[in-house]
Amino acid sequence: MKIGIIGLGLMGGSLGLALKDEKLISCVSGYDKDENHSKKALELGLVHEILSIDEMKKKCDIIFLAVPVEAIVSIVQNLTDISEDTTIIDFGSTKQKIIEAVPEKIRKNFIPAHPMAGTEYSGPEAAFKSLYTGATVIVCDFAESAEKHVKRSVELFSCLGMKIIFMSAKEHDHHVGLISHLPHAIAFSLASGILKEEDKRHIVALGGPTFKGMIRVAKSSPFMWSDIFKQNKNNVVEAINMFEKELNLCKDLIKDERWDELFDWMSEARAVREIL
Repeated sequence: MKIGIIGLGLMGGSLGLALKDEKLISCVSGYDKDENHSKKALELGLVHEILSIDEMKKKCDIIFLAVPVEAIVSIVQNLTDISEDTTIIDFGSTKQKIIEAVPEKIRKNFIPAHPMAGTEYSGPEAAFKSLYTGATVIVCDFAESAEKHVKRSVELFSCLGMKIIFMSAKEHDHHVGLISHLPHAIAFSLASGILKEEDKRHIVALGGPTFKGMIRVAKSSPFMWSDIFKQNKNNVVEAINMFEKELNLCKDLIKDERWDELFDWMSEARAVREIL
C-alpha cells in the first residue's frame, strides 16, 4: 500500500516514522503547506518523498489528514475526485463538525478517527516513532463508511499497535470535551492567570513537579486548540461549567472552614486513582 500524509508535524510525522517500517507499506508520501516542515520531514526521514495533494490523490491508497481541524474541513472539499478505492482517514480531535463537512460523494471513503495520543510539542522535530504504540484510537460513525475502508483502517491501526474503540461522533465530542478539551482549557487558564499574577523569577524558582505537570499542556499549539474549541464549543462550555461548579464548591468549603466536608470531597475525588 502507498500512504499519503497531509500535515507533517507531531502527529503526521510520527505516523510516517511508524508506517515506514511496516511491511505492507511500500511508500510513505508527505505534504505540508509549510515548505520548511516538508524539507525538515525529509531530512529527518519521516517520509520517503514530498508530493502535492493532487499527486497524492492519484498515487496513494490511503490519505491521512493530520492537520488542525479547521484545515481538515477545508481540505476534504478538495478530495471529491479521488478514486472510490482511496481511503481518507482524518486525525482531528473533534468529529461532528468534520463529518458534517465531508462531501456526500466521498463519505464512504472517509474514516473519522481520533488517536488519543500527542504531546505539548509541535512540528516535524517533535515526531517520534512510538507515539501511537498502545494508544487508543476512536473511530466514529463507521456505518456510513464503506466496509472495505473500515477494514483497511482497522488493519492499519492494529499494525500500529493501537487499541480501537467505536462510538458515535456525538458521544466522542461529549467525552473528549470533558476528558481532553477541558484539561487544556484549565491549563491555558492557569498559565494565563499565573503569568499575570507572578513574577517570572518566582515561577522559575518555585514551579515544582505539580505545577509543571498541570501547566505542561499549556505549551500546546494555540493554532490547533483554538480550532478545537471552536468546533466543539458547546461541549467545551458545558465541561467548563461543570468544572466551575466543582471549583466553586472547593472554594466555599475552604472559605467557610468546613474542613470535614472538604476532606470527604477530596476523598471522593481520589477514587479516580482506581480508574487510571
